[in-house]
Amino acid sequence: MEIAPQSLRQSADPRPVSAVSHRVGLCGIAGLILWVMIARNFGSLAAMLGFPGFPERADGPYSALIAVVFTGLPMALWSLSVDKVHRRASTGLDWSLARPVAQVLDDSIVKLAGLWFTWGMIAAVYMLFRFWWSTQYANFPFSMDMFEAAVIPLVILSVPYVIWIDRYLVNPREGAWHLGAWIAGQDGWNAEDIFHHLRAWAVKGFFLAFMISIVPGGFQEIVNLDPAKVIQNPVWLATALITAMFLVDVQFATVGYLLTMKPLDAHIRTANPYMAGWVAALICYPPFILMTSGGPLDYHVATSDWAFWLSDYPILLWIWGGILVALTAIYAWATVAFGLRFSNLTHRGILTHGPYAWTKHPAYLSKNIYWWLATMPFLVTSGSMSDMVRNSAIMLAVSGIYYWRARTEERHLLADPIYKEYAEWMDRNAAIPRFFQWLKGFAGNRLYGNRAKAQDHSVQPAE
Repeated sequence: MEIAPQSLRQSADPRPVSAVSHRVGLCGIAGLILWVMIARNFGSLAAMLGFPGFPERADGPYSALIAVVFTGLPMALWSLSVDKVHRRASTGLDWSLARPVAQVLDDSIVKLAGLWFTWGMIAAVYMLFRFWWSTQYANFPFSMDMFEAAVIPLVILSVPYVIWIDRYLVNPREGAWHLGAWIAGQDGWNAEDIFHHLRAWAVKGFFLAFMISIVPGGFQEIVNLDPAKVIQNPVWLATALITAMFLVDVQFATVGYLLTMKPLDAHIRTANPYMAGWVAALICYPPFILMTSGGPLDYHVATSDWAFWLSDYPILLWIWGGILVALTAIYAWATVAFGLRFSNLTHRGILTHGPYAWTKHPAYLSKNIYWWLATMPFLVTSGSMSDMVRNSAIMLAVSGIYYWRARTEERHLLADPIYKEYAEWMDRNAAIPRFFQWLKGFAGNRLYGNRAKAQDHSVQPAE
């Protein structure tokens, strides 16, 4: 029997359409590169425009935030003008409605009450738990400064925005309205809508503070990078490229947490309702992180890194560094593929393009392989076998946590028929799921074969 080529089989079984086009991410990359080049030559460009006296490099934290704008704005413009995402039914908007302001004003006031109450609770958490003002893990005080500066403009701008969006929403009574109605003692509120609203804003409140705090670091390194120097050494070059990949990841992730807006079709459809999903995610981030130095899942006891162990093998250094850069690039690509929609613990549209055409969890897979290869927990400077075994076992546990995260995310997303269709397509067509299926089948066949042989040998011949 003749077997059809893989390409023909896939054309007869097309991949589900992605919620984001790959061009959105390319627009964000172009905008980020543009600002990095401007920042690296800021003083010269300012002098050319008749404004001498500025520093040569714009490498500060505010410049890093401008990079977020340069990353997000081109993606938003492309999404609206070319992909026309604002016209999708998934936005919940109907632009033909155009209700009079007087018709929606009462609901909008209730919604604003719920929204401002939510922001007040987030602010209270920031104030009560002083972790958010420390620099133990990241520059959280910078995040708090930015939030303090933004709060009054946000409160003012939220009024016309909520009234405007309510004029076109098919169902204006969303989670914020239900919370506001509960606060005001009005009838008609629904507890599940309130919980969904609070979960969505808990995600934004927790992760946005973290993302803004780490935006300046990688940006400053890349703006001040000396290409002529780093290219001389494989370790320096790999480190610089890895830093650049993480810069891309952080910029796109920050944009994602900022622009959860219905007109961009980037709103949060649902936030993960399962406690296991929240636990699995939060233990990977400060202040709950378990993998930090001295933590219960610290796999760095008496370890060095790949550059130390391979320092006597120059060719292997280049190869190993290239592999680590490739893994980081896949990790960054997985974030770029989200365009405007990156966010932990949420459903904001199903992605099926880019690395998500190869595996459902490219970021988790690539970062875990990276950690194994970069840290080499199975090698220790102490020479202790117990340290080797312990580090490797802990690293295996960390990988297990990310597997757990993946499973809890799938449990959440499988409530959407589109994700179910995508997951089934992946099982039939994607390279990595098919490889693991083959591996599982191969192991099962070997085990079955060994059992069958054992049973054959145990049968005594008849006399």
